[in-house]
Amino acid sequence: MKSLNFLLLLVVSALITQPLCAQKKLSRKERKIVKTIERNNNDALRLLEKVVNINSGTQNLAGVKEVGMVFHKEFTDIGFAANWIDMPAEMNRAGHLFAEHQGDIGKKILLIGHLDTVFEKDSPFQQFEKINDSIAKGPGANDMKGGNVIILYALKALQENKLLKDAQIIIAFTGDEESTGKPLSISRKPLIDAAKRSDIALGFETSTGYNDATTARRGSSGWKVEVSGFRAHSAGVFSERVGAGAIFEMSRILNEFYNEVKGPEYLTFNPGFIMGGTDVSVDYNASRGKVFGKSNVVAQKTVVKGGLRFISEEQKEEARSKMRAIVSKNLPNTSATIDFTDSYPAMGPTKGNEKLLRELDKVSRDLGQGRVKAYDPGGRGAADISFVAEYVDCLDGLGTMGTGAHTPQETVNLNTVESLTKRAALLIYRLINLAN
Repeated sequence: MKSLNFLLLLVVSALITQPLCAQKKLSRKERKIVKTIERNNNDALRLLEKVVNINSGTQNLAGVKEVGMVFHKEFTDIGFAANWIDMPAEMNRAGHLFAEHQGDIGKKILLIGHLDTVFEKDSPFQQFEKINDSIAKGPGANDMKGGNVIILYALKALQENKLLKDAQIIIAFTGDEESTGKPLSISRKPLIDAAKRSDIALGFETSTGYNDATTARRGSSGWKVEVSGFRAHSAGVFSERVGAGAIFEMSRILNEFYNEVKGPEYLTFNPGFIMGGTDVSVDYNASRGKVFGKSNVVAQKTVVKGGLRFISEEQKEEARSKMRAIVSKNLPNTSATIDFTDSYPAMGPTKGNEKLLRELDKVSRDLGQGRVKAYDPGGRGAADISFVAEYVDCLDGLGTMGTGAHTPQETVNLNTVESLTKRAALLIYRLINLAN
């Protein structure tokens, strides 16, 4: 395993080494941006360690805001107008950090990150720790405080070289990406409003690979099926009076979901929670409950809670329609209902997104970092950028590289921070100098 990690490190190091011949493809101003990022890289890594060491689990409202205030100062220091947006107390979410640089030249850009992590205050995984000169462990180091740092230091390099004049750039760092506040009409309104004033959104979620970027993400939806049956002695099961019972009916539904709904590319659905028996008590928010049943009693209730992933709203609605039809055709003396909850919309592949990928690919090649290709959307989860895909061209996955996101083994590759910041800074610089 050590030899494999060493080999991977050599490969990444080779990719991020910039040949002198590649530098010739950069303008004089771009070479100055690159040198500034190199000069500031140690400061960037120190800031990453600082914010990782502040717990900002989604439910730790004070911690999320504390991280937000660190970035608030940093963005203010480079000339951005920063603003903390509180969420209503009943939503139990800390709020969001927005910062803006006003202008009217080139493309108007929205840069998206998030402040929260999946590691709450009671998690044993709390501290930034360097494993070696290249790799560090830490809660949210890769997902996605590393991406936030890349955004800051890319803009810092542009500002230090006086290259942000008259550019409109909005930074949106949400405080609840890992568990979005409900209703979405409130928690995502500032993000959507910012998108409506922008031309392009760049997301700095974790990189799937040094030479990958995300032009499409699947959306996410929840679903819940509840089945009722006739409680009776099992001797009467299948009779006209008793019928099939709730567990048989749920089995039929899930089997038909598998056979009739499964198939379209990028569509997946997963029943992650099931309970059934004579008496069922469910805490849906906590995904747990209590159940009692006996083999000689026909089950009276069964519940299933699951998730649905899709590449477009059309694909989502088609799947939902099929699922509703299956649920409505009940076995004798049973009834069933299905409910859906929206979470993240899809970020479908578009020509605009593909054009952004080509811009990034050219930047990467000009830096000597190699080609960048689109990552398979089937391998990515949902993210905040999906909420704005309806309004602007989008590109995501521009953040740091690492492993083990959402686990106590989460790592970030420190060697890639500098090179990915260069890539981000030059992409932003070229976009704000494109004619509208």
